[in-house]
Amino acid sequence: MAALVETVRRESDAAIIWIPEMVSKEDVIALYTHAAVFVCPSVYEPFGIINLEAMACETPIVAAAVGGIPEIIVPGETGTLVPFDAVDDASAEPRDPEGYSRALAAAIDALLADPEGRARMGRAGRLRVLAEFSWKQIAKVTLDFYAELIAGEQGVGKVRRVGGGAGYATID
Repeated sequence: MAALVETVRRESDAAIIWIPEMVSKEDVIALYTHAAVFVCPSVYEPFGIINLEAMACETPIVAAAVGGIPEIIVPGETGTLVPFDAVDDASAEPRDPEGYSRALAAAIDALLADPEGRARMGRAGRLRVLAEFSWKQIAKVTLDFYAELIAGEQGVGKVRRVGGGAGYATID
């Protein structure tokens, strides 16, 4: 990876910073907080907690619309989702790598050109994290879910949960 980073540095006019090791929680918070945009180009991401971390620091997101990421990011409100079209269901390779790269770049450029939009998305992202993904909210949703299961077993009614955020489980 180091050789690839050096090649890209030589061929790019942009300042590229590569962090090859784990950083402390304090440094991660500082990096997220001072970033204009957080980019998550993952082609596979079951949940995407890194997006929540950036949103908690009021940083808007540009991310691939894969895995659990669309459960986290509200397009146009907390960030931008870039469509990802894989070669097939078993592949993490984009069908059109250049098109995917261009779409990511366009989304990043659009946010960089809109400081007010970035600030609005950053604030909305933090509010979403606190409302939907805080440990307090997750505990509440879990407790409510078990209460509904118990009520269902006692014949009170069927359990059905729909919605995004921490309330994404569905049981009929």
